[in-house]
Amino acid sequence: MIDGRITKVAFRLALALIALSVFCLVSYAQSLGTAGTVTGVVTDPNGAVVPGAGVKIENPVTHFSRTATTDAQGAFRFDGVPFQEYQLSVTANGFNAAQQVVSVRTAVPIEVKLALTVGGLTSNEVTITDSLNTVENVPTTHTDVSDAIIAKLPVATPGSGLSDVVSQSSPAVVAGENGFFHPLGDHAQTTFSIDNQPVSDQQSKAFSTQLPPEAVQSLEIISGATPAEYGDKTSLVVNVITKSGLNQRKPTGAFSTLYGTFGDTKESASVAYGGSRVGNFVSFNFERSGRFLDPPEFTVMHDRGTSANVFDRVDYSPNAKDSFHVNLFAARNFFEQPNTFEQQALGQDQRQLVRSLNVAPGYVRVFSPHTILTVNPYYRLDQVWYFPSANPFADQFTTLSQQRRLTNAGLRADVAYTKGRHNAKFGVQLSHTFLTEAFQFGITDPNFNDPASPDFIPDLLPFDLTRGGRLFAFNGHTDIKQEAAYAQDALNLGDFTLNFGLRFDNYAGLSHSNALQPRVGASYHIKRTNSVLRASYTRSFETPYNENLILSSATGAGGLVSGSFGSVSNEPLKPGRRNQFDLGIQQGFGKLVVFDVDYFNKRTTNAYDFNVLFNTPITFPIAWHLSKIDGVAARVSLNNYHGLTASVTGGHTRARFFPPESGGLFFNSDLPTGVFRIDHDEVFEQTTDVQYQFNRFKRLAPYANFTWRYDSGAVAGAVPDFATALTFTPDQQAQIGLFCGNVFATPTQGLTQCDSATRGALRVRIPAEGTANDDTNPPRVAPHHLFDFSAGTDNLLRTEKTTRVTLRFSVINLTNKKALYNFLSTFSGTHVVSPRVFQGQLGVTF
Repeated sequence: MIDGRITKVAFRLALALIALSVFCLVSYAQSLGTAGTVTGVVTDPNGAVVPGAGVKIENPVTHFSRTATTDAQGAFRFDGVPFQEYQLSVTANGFNAAQQVVSVRTAVPIEVKLALTVGGLTSNEVTITDSLNTVENVPTTHTDVSDAIIAKLPVATPGSGLSDVVSQSSPAVVAGENGFFHPLGDHAQTTFSIDNQPVSDQQSKAFSTQLPPEAVQSLEIISGATPAEYGDKTSLVVNVITKSGLNQRKPTGAFSTLYGTFGDTKESASVAYGGSRVGNFVSFNFERSGRFLDPPEFTVMHDRGTSANVFDRVDYSPNAKDSFHVNLFAARNFFEQPNTFEQQALGQDQRQLVRSLNVAPGYVRVFSPHTILTVNPYYRLDQVWYFPSANPFADQFTTLSQQRRLTNAGLRADVAYTKGRHNAKFGVQLSHTFLTEAFQFGITDPNFNDPASPDFIPDLLPFDLTRGGRLFAFNGHTDIKQEAAYAQDALNLGDFTLNFGLRFDNYAGLSHSNALQPRVGASYHIKRTNSVLRASYTRSFETPYNENLILSSATGAGGLVSGSFGSVSNEPLKPGRRNQFDLGIQQGFGKLVVFDVDYFNKRTTNAYDFNVLFNTPITFPIAWHLSKIDGVAARVSLNNYHGLTASVTGGHTRARFFPPESGGLFFNSDLPTGVFRIDHDEVFEQTTDVQYQFNRFKRLAPYANFTWRYDSGAVAGAVPDFATALTFTPDQQAQIGLFCGNVFATPTQGLTQCDSATRGALRVRIPAEGTANDDTNPPRVAPHHLFDFSAGTDNLLRTEKTTRVTLRFSVINLTNKKALYNFLSTFSGTHVVSPRVFQGQLGVTF
């Protein structure tokens, strides 16, 4: 069991860091290393400042939009601006509008001067002109998502709203169970950079607690040509910029309550307030659901859960050169482990508790108009308890329990320099992670490891509670030290942009390794056709997952023998090395449509995944000798056209993995002996999102949102042929919709033979007899379409006041489609997609 005294010490250290941060007013004005700042002064024709002018910065592609009013000195400031090109517009009474394109590609503050000419225009908003380019001349493949888009997207997964946003917005990202997503053929190789704090551990609700979407101002989702400043997990980098209270002299915020099917409820509250020097943003969220996790059955049983979190961001900018900030985040998830029909009949009652705490202060120093220093220390704590049933024999097959803690403390510091053609950054990153694990299990089913069976494993006999055995108990502790240094430069050569980067990582944990990682990218803007061509090469150092890393690396622990129960290797998991190539094109069609397509090719030694114990959230990291992943990611965006906006993201991924394997505990199925397609390989997936704002009813501000997701089907390797399906339990046959002629399996009545030529399964595609091949023709989940719809109003009472009532009605899985995420997967278990869910949400904004 985890030592409670150590836990108390960890919390005391965290509280001490919070106190120190608040005492020192460690909060900064959102001049983040991953976002920009735009400042300026508005003047009249004689050079006199113009106070009270309306200033707007906007990008029609990403939907990012902010407004400000110039102060008594005619000055304005926009903080936390995502890297992009923007239209800057200024209006004032008695003057004509001024417009200017601003390119934000650096954290170094950008200063602009806007001179107004005398005229009669009185509106505080102007129309965006054609001068703003809709394509980006950058080698990096990325997708930008603003809070305006996030607010309208349907969130179908309780406690995993941020994951839903990522999987719906980024191409070649396959949505998985319980808020998981598989980026570009990998399991969960994702790094979140939250206001410059790197988080590369899993953020699914089964592992940790993630930032609520209500706290997010914008996302930049990087999938290719990853800059050298990012390491650890680089298949996807999600750069998160949180909301701030700076310059909110009149408090703004929102309160809302939601109720839906399965007794779903959600209460949210957020408020932002502050001036030019001090600001605060705070949000609180509480969710409760009767279907908290994606269960193995279409009938929901034993699946209640709650999620609560509070996020607070404090900013302080005492002068123009120094600024500080601190992010505070605390969260808790508590949920039941969903049951199958058999487990429900036994009275199985397994549960999990997750607690998270995060403290991330930061400091920015502006040395000159060209150079800034950014320093970000951080502390993060995740604790997980998995509880077995009170009666061990109520647990099917085995009784399981787990207690683990992950403590991560670190520092990231970099200097950004921008002058002329150069946009450079030099930095270091230090991280120290402390892991403590405790795991117990015992066999509770006499048929699970029957000595009379030819599959009997002698090494499990001591832990067979039905034959007088004892609980297997594992306790482990380790710490992992990581150091990194990086340098990168984006060189602007007119129509050419060249990115150069070099990163060095040193990893010292259960294994030791280091690597030098060159990264280079180029893009070329063809102005005549408004096209951007890009190509890149990225070398990356992929570190092992930290969740259950100790036990997964401890082959032979407690009598577990290699090759029979645990890993097939007696070495600890080692970091992997990846070579990735990307080729892409971005094409603008007028000022409304942007098309972006990217081909990626990745080769990884020591390629990582997880194996899962049955359908539980208890997973163990594993590594394969080699993976070869390639595919295509595409996105089409329609900018605002009379209130209509739309996006289509799609992808094709081939994910081939090569034995031998190391790490993990395997219960679900035998390991492949040759090259195989892993269960996040998918021929085609796409998500279409359409939003329409009814401009005819401006005061009511009604809108509608429609989302269509198609999945051709991930690999489901447990069903290579129909004969194998006949050996499944009746319940398992019913899960896949097995049929013979007109007879379908039910949870209580299965199929044992079939002489009909009309046979198969509704929810998996079983290869024809004798044609199954783990690499070229694996069984797959059946193709399926999922539709979501929502409609609402941002001003239900049609008031002209800033305080407004909002109303929203949503339907998830509109057609009530029955489909699977996976089936008896060694890497994921069995999980079904959500049935039709109705939701109603009422709120107030001010």
